[in-house]
Amino acid sequence: MTPETVLSICLGIGLSASVGFRVFLPLFALSLAAYFNVWQLNESWQWVGGIPALITLGVATLVEICAYFIPYIDNLLDSIAVPLAAIAGTAVMLSTVADLSEVTTWALAIIAGGGTAAAIAGTSGTTRLASTATTGGLANPIVATLETGSSVVMSTLSIFVPIVAIILAVVILVVIFKFFIRFKTKKKPIG
Repeated sequence: MTPETVLSICLGIGLSASVGFRVFLPLFALSLAAYFNVWQLNESWQWVGGIPALITLGVATLVEICAYFIPYIDNLLDSIAVPLAAIAGTAVMLSTVADLSEVTTWALAIIAGGGTAAAIAGTSGTTRLASTATTGGLANPIVATLETGSSVVMSTLSIFVPIVAIILAVVILVVIFKFFIRFKTKKKPIG
């Protein structure tokens, strides 16, 4: 495996983690990176670096970010975010992974890309639901700000320092797993 292949996998997983927080922001970041020749996308994904994709993803990013600041609309978005994140995470991996066979690329895209994005999106949705239940939605803009900030940081690290991004993605997934185990242990009925 070449260093370029390893970096492309790190980029894909980092952006997939970012997709778990915001679906369109990492895609917009990838589009910008491709447009400015920071990253070379796979041949069939070159269109992502074009002006039409850049504008479309930019508008979608702004709409998504603004919508998450509206209580209850954000919960509605979360109901569709997990499947969209899985699809977007898969697409990000497909567009970035270099020098691997099609079978390996697709397997990585579905498992590492889609799986990472879906796990983080599911946890984000649960966090927002808990925030809505406990604060009546008043704390949801804080959650939205943290998620958007996390997506910006993960997208930026993924593009410019992909090795650091994958380490951060693994840390996030470990925290999610520990949170899930703790939550599941507390929910077990006594008896």
